[in-house]
Amino acid sequence: METINCKVKGMNCSSCALTISRYLEKKGMEDVVISVATEELQFNAPGGADTEDVLKGINHLGYQVILPDAAGSKTPFFNTLNFKFIFCLVFTAPLLLHMWVDWHWLHNPWIQLALTIPVYIVGMLHFGGSAFRSLRNGMANMDVLITLGATAAFAYSLTGTLQNLGEDYLFYETTAAILTLVFLGNLLEERSVKSTTTAIAELARMQHTRAKRIHANGEGQEHIDEIDNAELRVGDRVLVNTGDKVPMDGTIYWGNGHVNESMITGESAPVSKKEKDKVIGGTILEDGSLKLYITATGKDTVLSYIIDLVKQAQGNKPPMQKLADRISAIFVPLVLGIALVTFLGWYFLGGTSLDVALMRSIAVLVIACPCAMGLATPAAVMVGLGRAARNGILIKGANTLEAFRNIRQIVFDKTGTLTTGKLQLGQWQAIGMPEETFRSMVFSLEKYSSHPIARSVVTFWKGVPETPLQQVREHKGVGMAARDAEGNEWKLGSFIMAKAATPDDTHNIYLLKNGVLAGWLDFTDELRSDAKAVMAQLKESGIRTILLSGDMQRKCDQIAQELGMDEVFAEQSPEQKLQKIDALMAQAPVAMVGDGINDAPALAKASIGISLSDSTQVAMQSANVILLNNQLGSLPLALGLGRHTYLTIKQNLFWAFIYNVVAIPVAALGYLNPIIGALVMGLSDVVLAINSVRLRFKRVV
Repeated sequence: METINCKVKGMNCSSCALTISRYLEKKGMEDVVISVATEELQFNAPGGADTEDVLKGINHLGYQVILPDAAGSKTPFFNTLNFKFIFCLVFTAPLLLHMWVDWHWLHNPWIQLALTIPVYIVGMLHFGGSAFRSLRNGMANMDVLITLGATAAFAYSLTGTLQNLGEDYLFYETTAAILTLVFLGNLLEERSVKSTTTAIAELARMQHTRAKRIHANGEGQEHIDEIDNAELRVGDRVLVNTGDKVPMDGTIYWGNGHVNESMITGESAPVSKKEKDKVIGGTILEDGSLKLYITATGKDTVLSYIIDLVKQAQGNKPPMQKLADRISAIFVPLVLGIALVTFLGWYFLGGTSLDVALMRSIAVLVIACPCAMGLATPAAVMVGLGRAARNGILIKGANTLEAFRNIRQIVFDKTGTLTTGKLQLGQWQAIGMPEETFRSMVFSLEKYSSHPIARSVVTFWKGVPETPLQQVREHKGVGMAARDAEGNEWKLGSFIMAKAATPDDTHNIYLLKNGVLAGWLDFTDELRSDAKAVMAQLKESGIRTILLSGDMQRKCDQIAQELGMDEVFAEQSPEQKLQKIDALMAQAPVAMVGDGINDAPALAKASIGISLSDSTQVAMQSANVILLNNQLGSLPLALGLGRHTYLTIKQNLFWAFIYNVVAIPVAALGYLNPIIGALVMGLSDVVLAINSVRLRFKRVV
């Protein structure tokens, strides 16, 4: 499968997105994700598919595909909403002026026609073209309503002018005002929706900077040339001075300093960096000087990964929005039917004149707004996910946002999650073997494990001679097993692995040789500084907290008591963790917070899996939420943002539905003229965007 990413100009409502989606699915494309607000499209093309032909097909639908390498190209000013609105306003203003001033020449039908024609032509090129394409593809959009309303008023007025029927037949100002005000509404909507994407735009801007690339001449002397960071390749060496952006992901090989990672992790305090530490592209060196090797460029960088995840999540639709999309699909035909009934009812049953019946049916056409239903969810999701990303919280998918509202219990792993995972080696003892052999065997076994304890052992005893091992295997959540060259069977793990060899369960790790106890090790691990405050916040919110760990019962009970947690399940294997999650989910939706490879199945199984940023890769891939700043303190914010984003979606959808439910009958009953209707319709989407933008500042915890 080939993944295609591009921008699509001309998408302005959910029916446009549905048209493109149906076309792509008909062509055999898969996993289509479309964001109307950001005009972005992503889909997977099966092997052998002619993607160039598929993209040309989207252009033939009336949209403009812009590939990533052409993303810098700008739309000509005369083709922008700004120009179209200003152009139409120049001609519409005199037409509206004649309603308030008694200038004889403004009442001349031929002058009114001359002023209306430029507005009508621009409007039809914009709205009419879109309406025709949508009808051709069997998916009528909002532009059909605008086109019919404006054309009906224009045709009625033109007939009156040609037949010299008098002022009762002149509604040129209605034609021009409808088109001009809808352009204004689209312009305000475009700007409002853009304000919901500022967080991602800021992240994207961080990707572009200059880099000081280091070269060595034949004599070993270094010299520096300044280039665009897009020209860097893996393995290049770069210099970063105070105030510079780190150009791409890299590893420091010389120097030290403090790096501001707040735009990625949400952590305001600069992070100390030294040799062998990793740095993230786009972050800023606040003081110091660094030389580093580039380890990732382009789409492989952490920042690109974050941006892609957020964009994918923004294109994802929660179940609530799918109902709105189904209604949007039949909305335009329904409004056309109501407009027709309005005209026939007022003309034949209401006893009104032809012009009154026509104006009331036009008012129905122009006040209806299917776009509001299409934008209700994307606007809120963009702001919610953007604020989360700005605070170091990656949420994968709008479905996760909706799931947050039901979470009533959160399960925590212990080591590396509630504790720092930065273990200190305590006492240890070798039994029946030299200490050097004991250390060598422990080191040789642990280097194959990704568990936090194993990583600590490898760090503590780095440089210890290794023992060649065969048939090395990891029993997840229990320990390691292997054979040496002489055929001895070695095991290293928790008390579960050693209980047949010793009754003493007070140690962290046991080493067994051929089933006989050969030594043990103890570690000390401190609680995360924010763990207690987080538990108190969760309890205050009515959320049940549960400790689920593979560690000893005694140690788990001690930590749970110190943090005030509600329940403890200790000495659990990964399979048992999975079973516990299943049992807990039968009671209520569950969020699981973990960091190790042994937590991956439980993270995937839980309603929401939450992983810390320094977790193993498999745990991060299994999780729905990643706390990039590696702090539990972000957890209440993630929960709060999830709940409040869902609340905002509900408010937006309520407004979208109630607006149409109230506005259409009001227009049909004759209480709104088409000009006011066009203005109100144009502002309806702006209300949604403003309500969504509140999420950027709203208190959610």
